[in-house]
Amino acid sequence: MSDLNKPCIICVAITGSLPRKANNPAVPITITEQVESTHAAFEAGASIVHAHVRNDDETPTSDPDKFAKLQEGLLKHCPGMIIQFSTGGRSGAGKERGAMLSLKPDMASLSVGSNNFPTRIYENAPDLVDWLAHEMITHNVKPEIEAFDLSHIHQAALMHKDGRIKDTPYIQFVMGVKNAMPADKDVFDYYVKTVKRLSPNSQWCAAGIGPNQIILNEWSVAAGGHARTGLEDNVRIDKDTLAPSNAALVKRVTDLCEKYERPVANWREARTMLGLD
Repeated sequence: MSDLNKPCIICVAITGSLPRKANNPAVPITITEQVESTHAAFEAGASIVHAHVRNDDETPTSDPDKFAKLQEGLLKHCPGMIIQFSTGGRSGAGKERGAMLSLKPDMASLSVGSNNFPTRIYENAPDLVDWLAHEMITHNVKPEIEAFDLSHIHQAALMHKDGRIKDTPYIQFVMGVKNAMPADKDVFDYYVKTVKRLSPNSQWCAAGIGPNQIILNEWSVAAGGHARTGLEDNVRIDKDTLAPSNAALVKRVTDLCEKYERPVANWREARTMLGLD
């Protein structure tokens, strides 16, 4: 099967750590809102949900009890959908970032290196990366490598080779974060080339931040990769219009799949491609 005939896996990042109701009232904060928003995105074509949890005041948290409640709702209302928890650094510090991995979600994000963010360093120290990776092996959680830099692709390939990552990595390029890697087509093309060279059995995905979301969606769909969308990364449909829902952002990707004659992966196909069946 050529890459362009391969079904496109759509990941919806529903909430994140930063967007609030003040930025867009459609951002789901409570567990009930997150489950309802995910269900609509699932029906629209998403087969992975990338999930964070929030406190009642909308601040981010890594509270495993909240993740457990969210997981329960997602399993009930989105049966078959791939559940991916975030171990990102905005929601906690140190090992608390992986406190929910014992819940055994299908997947979890894993950042394998540090980089600059708009106002801070996104710090992923080697010992913490190794601990998170070990916890994912212990609990049979497939890592999604969040690559903010070329070195992160090389590091993921090395970790897979030496056994710190058990399964074939699922590698996601993150582009458009201020002070990190911009949305640059030449760099994107080289990322794809590098994944195919260093980890030829890996599936890959891309995420664009803010107005770069739809740009990276199109680059990914056109190049035979997978796509991430959702209100975590972008709260607008266009510069003048707030996105009405996560499902509306998913539909933009399914429209691109139609444009490039790519089938949209259902949850069964996504699980097979990622080795989760």
